[in-house]
Amino acid sequence: MSQSKSSGDLRIPERVIPVPEHLSPEAKAVLAAPRPDGGTYPALNDADGWRQHIAAMDAMVMQMFASRNAGAACSYRDLSEGDAKGFEIIPEGVAADDRRVYLDIHGGALIMGAGEVCKAMSTASAVVHQVRTVAVDYRMPPDHPFPVGLDDCMAFYRALLRDHAPREIIVGGGSAGGNLCAAMLLRARDEGLPMPAAAVLSTPEVDLTESGDTHQTNAGIDAMGSLMQANLLYAAGADLTDPYVSPLFGDFTKGFPPTIITAGTRDLFLSNAVRMHRKLRAARIPAELHIVEAAAHGNFGGAPEDAALDEELRSFCKAKWSGR
Repeated sequence: MSQSKSSGDLRIPERVIPVPEHLSPEAKAVLAAPRPDGGTYPALNDADGWRQHIAAMDAMVMQMFASRNAGAACSYRDLSEGDAKGFEIIPEGVAADDRRVYLDIHGGALIMGAGEVCKAMSTASAVVHQVRTVAVDYRMPPDHPFPVGLDDCMAFYRALLRDHAPREIIVGGGSAGGNLCAAMLLRARDEGLPMPAAAVLSTPEVDLTESGDTHQTNAGIDAMGSLMQANLLYAAGADLTDPYVSPLFGDFTKGFPPTIITAGTRDLFLSNAVRMHRKLRAARIPAELHIVEAAAHGNFGGAPEDAALDEELRSFCKAKWSGR
């Protein structure tokens, strides 16, 4: 290992990173499995190329969630708020008088996950929390860059506030959905709307500048590479440090709900989670940070380690819905 005297940059020799023996067999199998090839991103002006890339990624995600949601008994209803579309997902057994609602904002690098993929991803959230879930099928690039997707999330949050007390609402999102969740709450606060009972940010993509340390230290360890080309497509010329684009750069001293944040030690977005947690704590916002050992972005796809994290999320949300 060597260090540049002028900049402090470290040069790390090539090394082998073993799969930790203390993980569950399921988690070890995930880490040992061949990595999917995400391919390369099209040029920013190649709309058809982006559509083809998105379709291929959506097919991969659908296959993954088809097995994860096998046996999930839920009812579904299409929703709309003006031009914004979404789904209502109600797990079997939820009481008709249960006023709790979870507003779920799906992941997908701010470009993927529309339609049935949105429904599949949000079904997983509904199953975890066992409450009525409203999934925002927000519009995305290449046809609908920032701020259209954020506008769609705002439309559904306003709709929930028409029918629910803020204490009955929890807002959550994973990855890109964590970006939109946090950005939506900053914008809702700035527009004078009340905050929900809590926020759930699962390995959130809150910094589109990719300035965090683990974008370097976990590069190549997490199979997910840089999303900068997708970030630029989404931002469509907007400043990547705009808090509504990269909510990590927002001012949380003006208010934000209690928040739980998750990531993994092999997660490219670990720095996003750590820095977001510190920003919230510095602003005196109650915030929990849960880091999963050896997990890359997206965790392990159903291993016991994922079930343990789901229980933390479920317990946190139950406490916030009950006012604790």
